[in-house]
This record gives sequence, C-alpha cells and structure tokens, in this order.
Amino acid sequence: MTFEELNLAPQIIEAISYMGFETASPIQEKAIPVAIEGKDVLAVAQTGTGKTAAFTLPILHNILQNKIKGTSTLIITPTREIALQIDRQIQGFSYFLGIHSLAIYGGGDADEWEQQKKALRDGVEVIVATPGKLLSHLNMDYAKTDKIQHLILDEADRMLDMGFLDDIKRIISKIPKKRQTLMFSATMPPKIEALAKQILQDPAQISIAISKPAERVFQGVYLTYDNQKTPLINHLIEDQKDYTSIIVFTSTKKKVGDIVRGLRNSKYRVEAISSDFEQSKREEIMREFRANKIRVLVATDVISRGVDIPEIDLVFNYDAPGNAEEYVHRIGRTGRAGAEGVALTLINEADMEKFDAIEKLIEKKVYRAPMPKFLGDGPEWRVRNKKNGKGKFSRKNNSPKK
Repeated sequence: MTFEELNLAPQIIEAISYMGFETASPIQEKAIPVAIEGKDVLAVAQTGTGKTAAFTLPILHNILQNKIKGTSTLIITPTREIALQIDRQIQGFSYFLGIHSLAIYGGGDADEWEQQKKALRDGVEVIVATPGKLLSHLNMDYAKTDKIQHLILDEADRMLDMGFLDDIKRIISKIPKKRQTLMFSATMPPKIEALAKQILQDPAQISIAISKPAERVFQGVYLTYDNQKTPLINHLIEDQKDYTSIIVFTSTKKKVGDIVRGLRNSKYRVEAISSDFEQSKREEIMREFRANKIRVLVATDVISRGVDIPEIDLVFNYDAPGNAEEYVHRIGRTGRAGAEGVALTLINEADMEKFDAIEKLIEKKVYRAPMPKFLGDGPEWRVRNKKNGKGKFSRKNNSPKK
C-alpha cells in the first residue's frame, strides 16, 4: 500500500517522498488509518517494523488538518537515544509542515535545560521525552500540558521493565483525560495489558508478528569458553580488514570496560558506550563512529533499539541476548536498507539454553562456525530435550553445519 492510499495530507506525502519512502509497512497500513480517525491504538510491534512513522504520521496529519496550536502531542519513550531518533524523524516528516518538535531527556547542561523549559512554556507542537526528565519539568509551573490531545507511549514494555510505571502514571495525571492515546509495545505481558485497560478507551488492537532477521544478514554462532571470546574477536577482526564499522554488544555494563581493554591495539580505535556515560560523551562517540573514526564500538543494548547507524559491516554478540527480540534488534544494526551484513554470536555453556530458545522463536537454525585451531575446541552444544516432558540433554559438537 502506498502512503497516498492512507489519505495523509499532501504536504506529508511530499515529505515522505523527499525522505525516500515509497510503500507503507504492515504496522503503518494498520495503525495510520485508525489513528487518523482519532481512535486509541494498542499495537504490538518490534523496532524495525516502521512503528515510529506509524504513530508520528497520523498525529502530524491531525495537527495540520485541524490547525492545532501549542503543545498538543506528547511522546514518551524509555531512552535518550530513542527520543533523539524519533525527534529527528519528526523533523524530517515536518519539513514542509511548519510543525516543530523537541526531545527532552536527562544528562544535558544548563543551556539544554533552558531550551527544554522554553519549549514547554511557549508550546512547541510535539514533545518527545523520557519519563524522569519530563516529570522534572512538569513539576514546575511553566510547563503547559492543558492542550495535550495526543499521548504516545513508545516501547511501553521496556519502560515498565526499567521501572517507569509510577512516573508514567504521574505524567498522565497531569494531562487532559480527554485525549487520544497510542500505546506501542514489543510484547504484551500482563502488566502492559493492565496499564492499557487503565489509560486506553476502546482501542484498535494491532499485532505485528515478531520481526525476523534480514535475509541478507549472515548469522553465525561460535561455541566458546569465556576465555576464548576476546581472542576470537581479535582474530576475526584482524582477518577482515575491509570491515571498518563493527559493533560488539554485551549484556552488562560491567563487561564493557574489560572487553574494550582486550580489543584495543595500535592499528584502529576501539571505544565503549553505555548508559553510564554523560549524554554529551555518548553523542560525541556516536558522531565519531558514524564518521568511521572509531572502527570498533563496544556497547550495551543502549544502542540496539531505535538508533540508525548505516553501513555497519559486522555485529558481535559477546554473549547471548536475553530474548529473541533483543537478538533481532542487535543484529538488525547490520544489513540495513538491503545491504549485506554479518552477525556473529559467541555462546558459552551457560547461554546455550537461552540461544536455543531464540532459534526456535526466529524459526532458524543458525550456522555453527568452527573455532580457529589456535584457540582449541569450544564446548559441545548441550541443551535439554523437553519433548514429552523429559529432561534429557542432547549433545552436538561444534562442527560447522549449514
């Protein structure tokens, strides 16, 4: 379906065309028409399905068509990176509309606080914010929220996992009850269902199946002991000199520093990024990584969602992600826009059960790559066979299989 068929305003169609988008994704096809009608929406959709446009385009359309002035739209999202990404996309869509947006997040300096204060006081049309920082502003008298007509909760499950439920409820208590609410979540656990019942009115319910890794991304697994992981990555990076943009994901902030120290050498830059860094430092690192001044970036999942970094050659999972969704998010940093990419996951004995579950959910048996001979053998593949209620283990060596 084309965007013209979704009955969006001509100015929005022009901006979409300028940005190079042609056809709507499934989540956009389903969400945009009902959101234009003013209905509440409860959508289950992963990052990478086009959900940002699914909630921003109909809201921009309604602001434009109804000539709404002042701050009418509030988008709440879990992290600074996602807030900035959404804000950039809104700015692109709004190029011909005269609609303005601003991202509000923590970690900035006094000048950024004043800019955020001015936007909330003077009424910029769209605010994209993380919960904690937004509350800091809403607790002041200058923040105008009485004209909020559209509330969007993006990555709702992740916000609740991060402990933002009480903050979200306080924010909602400060905006009009009569509004349109759009809730987007990657999963639908009971706590999300409970929140949806509290804040949504007869919502249109949309579910897009879990996204699968792009076909042009080669996926591989190395079965490794922990002491083999860093030497293995060093070997693979050294062997692929044409790969100039590499991300190494790890599940914990504690490991980031150790991995960086293990990968650093005199031939190229290796840097770290995590949520512990000051915002200005994180933005500086991302700019240098995009400019290929940094070859290897070691990161937590802070950049696995919602951050568009084109032309990533290679993604390493230093350890198995927590679930299939995070796996797809991580390896989705490579092979974007139809390009080819490589994603390699290092699995120790403790992570085998976890990765077995990921393979079942993505419906793909990932290629087992052979360990380099100089590193010795890795552990055998060993997972429980749970068929018929039995708890027996199945074992397979790590010889390559396609």
